[in-house]
Amino acid sequence: MLYSDLKHVILRVVPKYLPQAEENLILVSSHIDTVSTTEGAGDCSSCVGVMLELARGVAQWAHGFKSGVLFLFNTGEEEGLDGAHSFITQHRWRNSVRFAIDLEAMGISGKSTLFQGTDHWALESFAAVAKYPSAQIASQDVFQSGAIKSATDFQIYQEVGGLPGLDFAYTDMTSVYHTKNDKMKHLKPGSLQHIGENMLAFLLHAAASPKFMKDAIQAKQEGSGQNKAVFFDILGKYMVVYPQRHATMFHNSIIFQSLLIWGTSLLMGGRPGLVSFGISCLSIVLMLTSSVILSVVVAFTLPHICSFPVAYVAHPWLVVGLFGSPALLGAFIGQHIGFIILKRHLKHVYSRTKPGLAYNVLDHIVNLEAERWIFKSGFVQWLIVLILETYLKVGSSYIALIWLVSPAFAYGLMEATLSPARSPKQLKVVTLVLALAAPVVSSAGLVIRMVVIIIGSIVRIDRNPGGLPDWLGNVVVSVAIAVVICFTFVYLLSYVHISGAKMTLGFLLCIFFGLALALVSSGIVPAFTEDIARSVNVVHVVDTTTVNSRNTEPSSYVTLFSNTPGKLTKELVDLRDEEFSCGMNRTIDFVTFTMKYGCLSYEGSNTGWSKSEVPVLNLESDSVTNDARQTIISVDTKSSTRWTLAINKQEIDDFTVHVDSGNLVPLGNKSEIDGWHTIQFAGGKDSPTKFQLTLFWSSNAKDASQRQVKSEVHSFLVKLRTDVNRVTPKVGRVLEKLPGWCAPFGKSTSPYTLAFLTALPVNI
Repeated sequence: MLYSDLKHVILRVVPKYLPQAEENLILVSSHIDTVSTTEGAGDCSSCVGVMLELARGVAQWAHGFKSGVLFLFNTGEEEGLDGAHSFITQHRWRNSVRFAIDLEAMGISGKSTLFQGTDHWALESFAAVAKYPSAQIASQDVFQSGAIKSATDFQIYQEVGGLPGLDFAYTDMTSVYHTKNDKMKHLKPGSLQHIGENMLAFLLHAAASPKFMKDAIQAKQEGSGQNKAVFFDILGKYMVVYPQRHATMFHNSIIFQSLLIWGTSLLMGGRPGLVSFGISCLSIVLMLTSSVILSVVVAFTLPHICSFPVAYVAHPWLVVGLFGSPALLGAFIGQHIGFIILKRHLKHVYSRTKPGLAYNVLDHIVNLEAERWIFKSGFVQWLIVLILETYLKVGSSYIALIWLVSPAFAYGLMEATLSPARSPKQLKVVTLVLALAAPVVSSAGLVIRMVVIIIGSIVRIDRNPGGLPDWLGNVVVSVAIAVVICFTFVYLLSYVHISGAKMTLGFLLCIFFGLALALVSSGIVPAFTEDIARSVNVVHVVDTTTVNSRNTEPSSYVTLFSNTPGKLTKELVDLRDEEFSCGMNRTIDFVTFTMKYGCLSYEGSNTGWSKSEVPVLNLESDSVTNDARQTIISVDTKSSTRWTLAINKQEIDDFTVHVDSGNLVPLGNKSEIDGWHTIQFAGGKDSPTKFQLTLFWSSNAKDASQRQVKSEVHSFLVKLRTDVNRVTPKVGRVLEKLPGWCAPFGKSTSPYTLAFLTALPVNI
């Protein structure tokens, strides 16, 4: 990423008679910029508004502070975290910052959740004073795993600045993220009040505490993240924080005790007990397999019977019927198959050990014993999860701990007996209530929030439009729901097998599924609405990559593409007179991504732009010295101060970028993705538009006339896209005619509504 001409607003609040506080600052940061496709009410006007109120509140209490508070309203965040990087690497106050707080939004409402935190002492300080804590280390695990292809300014403060800190974000209604629906009417005052009260209490505490600043200075010197912690809230009222090392020790103790108890039990049970254990483990596999299969079948079916592959984005509750019902039915079927196999084994065992039992008595005892084994199979699956997560140091492993320890304790308290000769009894309902109370309270909200976030993210899942199959989003949601159901319903379903509710359960689940399927397939419940829209971008493209000796004019067209899975059939109903043609053969290389499916229209596309705006890549020199080939190219982006340049790393070993007398990109440390190194530049109106690119070819480079292009994908040496934030007449008409449930989606790699494409071939 390159940037230029960024302007920030900075406010420093320090106690008047304590000059040393100026050297110990707590940074509170958010961004005032937004993407071109949205009003940015949630992301991140809401954060800026909260910061202004925080500044007012903090200023009234600053006389008692031991450290200062620095409010940074930065720009350039949406173009690649440029604002945070410019501050933490260039501003004169950067070395005085000891602790960083970042306020972000990946939605527009709900609680502002603490989803990243570096150190135990900082999390503990927040937990001690936050009025309405909302925190979840599971979000940190997901975010840091790379499953969410995004980042916040906090990453810059932590990785570049080496600062300890906390990261907060709204996550409700994530489907409106970076679209036209991120607007004021969806912003709830309670959301602002929530983060405002929590942050004000925390800042007043931290700025007045000598110990907090001492810990922050020490953490920055030693490297943030050395004292990691597990953290989560309970019903938004209490926050639990404890060191990661304590969690590891405790988990290892539980794992050891569990293995010891299981080992002793199996040793005492002999071969029959070992076989019963094996069959109960088999029931886990059967349960998970059949649950995933049934829900995935539905996921594959939906694109063929619904107008849109993801027909539930605007109404996430539909997944309860669409995927939850078949997943639960599959889980029960798989577990019941294991139950039947287990019964046969136990019947054989009891017929040998207690031959005098009447048939009905034997059958009753076998049912009760099988029920207990199936219930205890839940211990096994959660023990396996706990072992894996502890080994991998997953912070949210506390969830597995609760789902293991609470049911095991309830079973031991209510069901276990010291007399092995006593016949088994039916599991008590109170055992189930005690077993599930703590796990449900601690994780139900998290599960619901995660599923809703996954569903909301589907509207932008396809980074290369048309590059993913239509069913993929459904499969992701269905598998996630199936796994959650299998792990959380394992104890409850064990009660159903010998009850009279089997047929009733199956019938109800089929009814729920059928009702949900009817609602989405008929269109009674729409897939998208005015407030929860499908991602559809309209871009006017002026393409000079096809210019040659035979064709001297650039190609101009308007393209339509979507990051949401599915074809653009419905969208084109009102665009018949715009002469769009769609298909997988409409591939366009936008440098940062490739449109593999979309719609193009050449009609009326020659207005709204001029040739003077077309960027220029000009070969200045191409020489070979001591078998080393060097090429100098001048780059003129014309009126654009937002552009992306890709360099073919299969041909080029290294390169530099100069502007005027300055070296923007030095030699060395050039990464590549799919054979390309990509540079993204974003700047203000006074940013430079002329650059010099110097290319150093790979050692096996030959004379240009003899070069063999390795693939059609890499037939270009350099590719350039420049963006102009202007709506051409053709784009304006298309945007007006698009259905209300369509909305452009913006991100750092997305083009503006007018984009220019140019390139130089390898054989220059």
